[in-house]
Amino acid sequence: MARPHYASLLEDWLNIGVQAVLRRRGWRERIIPHVGYGTSDFVRVLARVVLGRDPRNQPRFEEDQVVRGWRVFVTAPATKVAVTVTVGGQTFDAVTDRGGFVDLTVPVVLPPGWHEIDLGVHGDRQARARVFVPDPDATFGLVSDIDDTVMLTMLPRPMIAAWNTFVRDEQARRVVPGMAQLYDELLADHPGAPIFYLSTGAWNTAPTLTRFLARHGYPVGPLLLTDWGPTNTGWFRSGQEHKRTALRRLAKEFPNVRWVLVGDDGQHDPRLYGDFAQTHPDHVSAIGIRQLTPAEQVLSHGLPVPNPDPGAHDPHRPTAATVHGPDGHALRPQLRNVLTRPEPT
Repeated sequence: MARPHYASLLEDWLNIGVQAVLRRRGWRERIIPHVGYGTSDFVRVLARVVLGRDPRNQPRFEEDQVVRGWRVFVTAPATKVAVTVTVGGQTFDAVTDRGGFVDLTVPVVLPPGWHEIDLGVHGDRQARARVFVPDPDATFGLVSDIDDTVMLTMLPRPMIAAWNTFVRDEQARRVVPGMAQLYDELLADHPGAPIFYLSTGAWNTAPTLTRFLARHGYPVGPLLLTDWGPTNTGWFRSGQEHKRTALRRLAKEFPNVRWVLVGDDGQHDPRLYGDFAQTHPDHVSAIGIRQLTPAEQVLSHGLPVPNPDPGAHDPHRPTAATVHGPDGHALRPQLRNVLTRPEPT
């Protein structure tokens, strides 16, 4: 096993010191639940445990945990903490990782639909999370990017995290017109189908993003985010690799689902989705790319035109039908036309 990168060792040392100080001041574990999902074989539970002043005074449910601005990132992860997860009447044990995260897959079969599960520490139930189990016969699914696809930031990409996280709250962000309605219509045409929000954003922002999506009428679905900061191989995680890994996992977990992938042309979504469509042609029905305005393009990557990303996929190999539009209103008729088109024989 390779030796951990010194950046991760430094972060672990700092976290241990911070935890020790906070625990001496009476801080205790607080669970932040995230929306999970399941299949006919398992349930995936997602949550994070941080240290808080007094868990008895904290809101019980994630949607009530309103923490805005810079406080979102000023958290102390509770590492190596035992967490109990109760799913369908069965209890399982998990241990938080070096970022305080719980990502647990349990062999429990739940019927299709929404379910609630309990999470606790020290034998005390602290939070209740929701999980969605798609219809086992579903053959349609939706994967959506977040930044510049469903919400607008209108700031230079390097400043988005700092400004929107440390200064503003979710009410200051703008919604992309028509996207929520587009997603609602697509899912209404396929009852029981799953939707996932796949982003390179940090898990710290999950409660903020959840409230934004709910406020603007987006369908509820699991967030597939990442954890910023050092890893065992370097200073920062690869956002592109995070998306590739998540798409491959969804293809494996839902082998009968053909996905509609929605992103924007400001960064790497066209290439990432195109690569996935070429390597997994039976798992992609269509790709929808939101076209950024010239001003948004400049803020995203410095040029007033789409990101000049040549891509790794072979342009001569077939890929899924791809449509482009400035918002959900423009993408809607194009995607519906592609999805209702008869399959070639």
